[in-house]
Amino acid sequence: MNDHELYPIGDAARRSGLSVSAVRFYADAGVVEPADLSGAGHRLYDVDAIARLELVRTLRELDTDLDEIRRLLEGGTTLHGLLTTHLEIVERQERSLRARRAVLRTLIRQGGTTAQADLMHKLVSMTDEEREQTIDDFWNDVEQGLDVPDGFVDRLRAIRPVLPADPTAAQLEAWIELADLVRDPAFRDAVRAYLHDTYSTDVGRSIASAPFQDFIYGSGVSLTEEVMAAHRAGESPRSPWAQNAVTRFMEGAAGVSGTALTVERRNRMADAYRLLPDIERQIAEEDAASEDPVYDDTHGRYMSLVAVVNGHPTEEEKLPYAWLAEAMRAPDDGA
Repeated sequence: MNDHELYPIGDAARRSGLSVSAVRFYADAGVVEPADLSGAGHRLYDVDAIARLELVRTLRELDTDLDEIRRLLEGGTTLHGLLTTHLEIVERQERSLRARRAVLRTLIRQGGTTAQADLMHKLVSMTDEEREQTIDDFWNDVEQGLDVPDGFVDRLRAIRPVLPADPTAAQLEAWIELADLVRDPAFRDAVRAYLHDTYSTDVGRSIASAPFQDFIYGSGVSLTEEVMAAHRAGESPRSPWAQNAVTRFMEGAAGVSGTALTVERRNRMADAYRLLPDIERQIAEEDAASEDPVYDDTHGRYMSLVAVVNGHPTEEEKLPYAWLAEAMRAPDDGA
């Protein structure tokens, strides 16, 4: 369209997506008046007026009343301002529809009731502060009476969901499920019991200790990524790259317990990784046949949902046990 050209009411209606009668109505109501009149007294509209009509159509489709529309249009905004406002409204409506979709899909999947529908709508509409408080309340309750090393729960508390400003439907669905779970006293009790059973033992307490956690969530993260990068690149486990990465990782892990990385220690770790697939398979088989599963769906479910909300992969990369075992084997052990 030419910025200076004037268009008859039929063209204005077609370009704005309104009927001719609607264009006349908005003109008579003083909402969008024509830019000029033809010699025969017919209404003519310029580009700015047509943009206003299109915005009015969108606002009306969003159930905005005429008084609000009139106040907006009387603000003396420019065409750019009108288009920007139009975009903001459409994007806001898109986010709203995405939230509704997440609630509906969750309700259908769970066979929800009217009460659950109301709850889920409230969960998906929470402010950032309300979401933060929900997670804080959960961990404050879980840590009550929990016998684990100091600071361990605080580290778990720090791994929290952060819903982005423009979340996907999957992120909204994950948040709804997570928020519903952490408000459930039974789930809180189950997480507390899992953490107690896992980390109150001697071995568990060593894993939950500050030095080990500092390694796992600190320097160990980059070291692990270096090892996995070598594997993903197709490196031989005995290549200089793989050996350097694995050795640095093992030295870091050994340093947590204050021990040196000896040949014997390397080979013990290599043997352990070589046996892990069989051990995991055995545990999984026993777990499937047990009425009291070893692998519960508590803290692991929390972490999985947090990963989805935060936009991270939901499943960890499968560890290449055989490759790691060969890489960990001491160089002087038959190399």
